[in-house]
Amino acid sequence: MKRLILLLLLSPIACTSIPFKKVKPNENVQDETKEDPTISSVRGAASKLTTLNDPNTDTQPSLPTLIESFFQTPSEISSLKETLHIHSNTAEMKTFLQTTRRALHRKPELMYELPTTSNTIQSILDELDIKYTTGWAKNTHPDVYPGTGGYGIVAHIGTMSPNQPCLILRADMDALPILESTPHIETFKSTQDGKMHACGHDGHVTMLLGAAALLKKMESEIEGTVRLVFQPAEEGGAGMKRMVEEGVVTLSPEAKLGFGMHVWPGLPTGTIAAKPGTQMAAAEMFEMTIIGKGGHAAMPHLTIDPIVTASSLILNLQSIISRTISPLDSGVISVTAMNAGDAFNVIPAHAVIKGTIRALTEEMLLSLRQKVDDMAHNTATVHQCNVTISYSPDYYLPSINDPTLFPWSKSVGELVSHEGIVRDVEATMGGEDFAFLANEIPSTFFLLGQGSGGEHNIEKYAVPRTDYGLHHPSFALDEEVLPIGVELHVNLALRGLKKLLMGEDGDDESIAEEL
Repeated sequence: MKRLILLLLLSPIACTSIPFKKVKPNENVQDETKEDPTISSVRGAASKLTTLNDPNTDTQPSLPTLIESFFQTPSEISSLKETLHIHSNTAEMKTFLQTTRRALHRKPELMYELPTTSNTIQSILDELDIKYTTGWAKNTHPDVYPGTGGYGIVAHIGTMSPNQPCLILRADMDALPILESTPHIETFKSTQDGKMHACGHDGHVTMLLGAAALLKKMESEIEGTVRLVFQPAEEGGAGMKRMVEEGVVTLSPEAKLGFGMHVWPGLPTGTIAAKPGTQMAAAEMFEMTIIGKGGHAAMPHLTIDPIVTASSLILNLQSIISRTISPLDSGVISVTAMNAGDAFNVIPAHAVIKGTIRALTEEMLLSLRQKVDDMAHNTATVHQCNVTISYSPDYYLPSINDPTLFPWSKSVGELVSHEGIVRDVEATMGGEDFAFLANEIPSTFFLLGQGSGGEHNIEKYAVPRTDYGLHHPSFALDEEVLPIGVELHVNLALRGLKKLLMGEDGDDESIAEEL
């Protein structure tokens, strides 16, 4: 019954707004170059954001009466008013969220080379008068990953007191080297050939910026510090590892909790999912160069054919999973690229194989890597070839939702989910460098369902389907998920700081009991 009343109270009828007062840009503007049109568009959207209602003042006289008639204790009333306050103001910022997300989508950037994306984020933070520092996530392996790095951003809202708690909200920023083929988005389709936000990171950045806007207006009431982390190079470059090494956790005030989220096409829009323990796999990239002896295609007996060797190796690698590890363990070895030669009548001297290794534990990942190494050398030897193998300098750890923190995090997610629950979900073999943050501090990573957008009357309403998988060239973000992500970020931040203020003696059984 209480959840039904809560949903009724959170309907658009209950939402009110007052004009947003434009704030001065941050005096510490870090880029003096001519403003990009992308930045201008989102700056304008940011300046038109509506302000939050004062959480201690109800603009509709009947609302407190409705609340107090169903929620009898002061703690219940206070908690519901806060939830209503967050929800109603999230609903008011949809134009800003859409404008920002589409601006980011038009100009996707890769790995460690994100100047426009970083400047766009900085521009909005300036407009919101939020202090931040840049230069984070420097590329320590330029021979492996493209770009110099340093485009990460760390912003702070709250007291910045070392004597009060601090937590991290994180969003990844980078796109993928994919040619976009998503229909019905001509007005904001990628303008960068061969680059696309096919994993929803434009949405992740937008959600965190929306949360920043709400939290900034509540800043005087925040007891502690919310650290907003905008992270480059999630797609293979271990950008979060770089930021952890640079001190994003230990920076004063030291962060004690971490939260992240990812849009998920396999779940309906409005749903939220997570599981305690391992949620995302450990992952490793490899590249093998098979060295044979080239020659004329008419005389293969005078060559040592690396293509035949590579073909045999690709098949042999699959036997590692099926024949050398327990069926009860999880592992995936995927060969995703094979390149050799460029002429129809020449047997090349070498062939290159690329792929990934994945497992649900670090120990299994390292075991599989050794088996891959052995298989490659043994296969090459049988075919009288040589092989060199290189691995990524930063294999990803499994992303683990802290089991002790999880019941509390789940209770917060239930406040935001349209179903009123956080769905249980199986672990996925996808990698996520949020794992490097979760390895440092207790953390929770949520999956936000977004698969329902455009499922009805696609042609009539000219909207794309949003159930294509991540990294698909037709992937489309359901923009209805943006305010859900904002609301989840804000609830995690405010309630997480309260949890930390309570200390270890606080009641962790549920958010209702805690508040």
